[in-house]
Amino acid sequence: MTTLPHVNTNRYNHITDQELLERFYEDHNNEWLGIVLGRYTLLLFGVCMKYLKNEEESKDAVQQIFLKAITELHKYRVDYFKSWIYMVARNHCLMKLRNRPGKKPLDISEQSIAAPDESQGKKMMHEKEEALQMMETALQELNEEQKLCVTLFYLEKKSYQEIRDSTGFSMMQVKSHIQNGKRNLKLLFERKMNART
Repeated sequence: MTTLPHVNTNRYNHITDQELLERFYEDHNNEWLGIVLGRYTLLLFGVCMKYLKNEEESKDAVQQIFLKAITELHKYRVDYFKSWIYMVARNHCLMKLRNRPGKKPLDISEQSIAAPDESQGKKMMHEKEEALQMMETALQELNEEQKLCVTLFYLEKKSYQEIRDSTGFSMMQVKSHIQNGKRNLKLLFERKMNART
């Protein structure tokens, strides 16, 4: 099993994820990525356990997600790392579930009933992927406060209280950012869908 080089991360605690990523984009030293990814080991393991329900498989999956993240981050910039790595982990787990022998996720079997024609099934899969891509793009277009609160609330399932504690926003601001972010996300997504047709 491939592991990241061990790095003493304690001396970097005062540096934000984004600052570490900026250092990586400047010198392409994987050590910076190792520090950022190390901060999310437990979160990723939790996500994998939620989907895969198997401890050993989840540990392996975390390593595979790390390697995939390193490969992807060498290709393009990521603005909000936490929500991005969560999506990478979720997609990885769904792919593993889809490839398990003898197990068909419900959405796939439903699709084959609705669309016996293979090309039609592929088209539906492609459209679903496109819609997910548009939703992710729309999320990035929200202002920073709304993007942060929406990500924490919907993707990471944090409570209002937890978001308030981690961001420093007041409870009223948290609720407002989530409400406005959700509304703006819907509008942006609909605009993108309309532009496509």
